[in-house]
Amino acid sequence: MSIAELISTIDGFIWGVPLMVLLVGTGLYLTIRLGVVQLRGFAHGIRVLKGDYDNEKDEGEITHFQALSAALSATIGTGNIVGVAAAILMGGPGAAFWMWITALVGMATKFTSCTLAVHFRRIDETGEAHGGPMHYIEQGLGQKWKWLAVLFAVFTVLASFGIGNMFQANNVAVSLNGLIYSGNGDSNVWVNAAIGIIFAILVGAVILGGIKSIGKFASKIVPFMCLFYVGGGLVILFKNITAIPDAFQSIFYGAFHAPEAVTGGLLGGVIRAGVARGLFSNEAGLGSAAMAHGAARTKEPVREGLVAMLGPFIDTIVICSITALVIVLTRAHEVTLESGEKIAKGLLTGEAFKIGLGSAWGADLVAIGIVFFSFSTLISWSYYGDRAADYLFGKKAVRPYRCIYLLFIVLGSMIKIDMVIDFCDGMNGLMAIPNLIALIALTPIVITLMRDYFRRMKAR
Repeated sequence: MSIAELISTIDGFIWGVPLMVLLVGTGLYLTIRLGVVQLRGFAHGIRVLKGDYDNEKDEGEITHFQALSAALSATIGTGNIVGVAAAILMGGPGAAFWMWITALVGMATKFTSCTLAVHFRRIDETGEAHGGPMHYIEQGLGQKWKWLAVLFAVFTVLASFGIGNMFQANNVAVSLNGLIYSGNGDSNVWVNAAIGIIFAILVGAVILGGIKSIGKFASKIVPFMCLFYVGGGLVILFKNITAIPDAFQSIFYGAFHAPEAVTGGLLGGVIRAGVARGLFSNEAGLGSAAMAHGAARTKEPVREGLVAMLGPFIDTIVICSITALVIVLTRAHEVTLESGEKIAKGLLTGEAFKIGLGSAWGADLVAIGIVFFSFSTLISWSYYGDRAADYLFGKKAVRPYRCIYLLFIVLGSMIKIDMVIDFCDGMNGLMAIPNLIALIALTPIVITLMRDYFRRMKAR
């Protein structure tokens, strides 16, 4: 077995059924313990997001909306486009249903982690916020568990260079090559290098200003890129409005009846595909978003938790659902190429938009969407990595980390990185284990904070 095959095997093991059961199981446990906070706090979370409770005098660096935008810019990415396509190819239309279930329980997980991030954060003498799983693990569980916080930070730094950086840069290069060369597969190393350098400069212009700069930028680009991609999807849905009920029927039927064409049956194919892609898309349980929400300007941890839980809803319930419906109602997943093979997952969503819009522009719209989504992910993951570097080595490590991060963007745009991505994807999965241990152990604190907050809000 080669090194690449070994790393791929290890990555598959890390992201296997046990981790998925742990992630979804934790979300279900928190949903029950928190009294289905997803429903009870949804409307209030929207009011907080609107700015109804903003106070400039509160500690923190960015607004609730900017914090959610920064977190969404990291999670709204290729998972919403390629990830959904991969889920449907592996598990059929029914995989979309299990993505929804994952997102619903993931809302409770995101609420818990981001509430803890604000509760246990540290504001230094310059007003900079230091929050996230490594801080609530160390402070919430005690010094004897600091090694677990260190592990989380190490996994975060490693994952940031792969999943958050080179993978995204590579997607940008591939998508722009498809636009430049009209999708004929041609590529040029100098074109890729130029793409990498340009995007490194653009990302650098944003991230060198820290979370305030990232938050301001994300609050502008995230609504735009969502409207851009979602708008194209909604046009297709309206054009095929009579086919939408049949698409939903296919999804619900496929969720519980695995056809013979689906490899692995119901548990091995449909459920696993939906859960895995749902978790990859919204990152609930990994702890990454808690670092962005930990910088929010608020004195109420629960408020930020309520805002944070809207993330999986927007990311998976809304955006991923539109992708899934477009693929299912256009039947693009059933298209067979001249070679007799099914269309590749990286091209499936583009083909679905092409069929749905009745124009080659559909595929171009998806390619442009991938560029926007990947660019935004590059920006936010740099912050996750620099927070982890700051925790491990102090402030002196942040600027060198950011410079190295920008170099990796250029590298990622130029090379084939399957082995590197498998390794960093594994690190991404390993982030979840220390985080979930802390979430389960610290649930009583969150329950106390939540009950106190809702009691005070009700008395107002």
